[in-house]
Amino acid sequence: MFCLASGRKQGLDASPRGGSPGFVHVLDSHTIAFADWPGNNRIESMRNLVDDNRIGMLFLFPGLSVFMRINGTAKVSNDEALLTTLAEGNKVPKTAIVITINEVLFHCGKALNHAKLWEAEARIDKSSLPTPGKIFAALNSLDSKSSNLIDQKYDHSVKNELYG
Repeated sequence: MFCLASGRKQGLDASPRGGSPGFVHVLDSHTIAFADWPGNNRIESMRNLVDDNRIGMLFLFPGLSVFMRINGTAKVSNDEALLTTLAEGNKVPKTAIVITINEVLFHCGKALNHAKLWEAEARIDKSSLPTPGKIFAALNSLDSKSSNLIDQKYDHSVKNELYG
């Protein structure tokens, strides 16, 4: 899992990306790529890369107390051969992000240890927080029926619609 950082004049974006081990493909000693599967459909990262190709990636490794950061430049690609190599099962991504690496840095895990991110006792009880539907409904003056429908769609989407 990593967090993708990009920006442009209109603002900055940090977007979580994840997949099975190896979902980031090494193309050569200075180039990596990953499938740009649909997320929230805001396409902020892609918009940013059109204006400013600088990119940062902060990798977290479950259970390990180390971060890895990659800084470089990136472009959106729709090269069919590349997309085929990034396919998962019979699903081929529409686009990929190709990164030319400028630097790779490792960070110590002090923040992970302090946050106890990998510790069971640090887990938040979901019932202590409002649901995404309740937050969205409150911000948009919607009723509780709308809130429940949003939560149902969100729960279904998060579990079943990785590629759509």
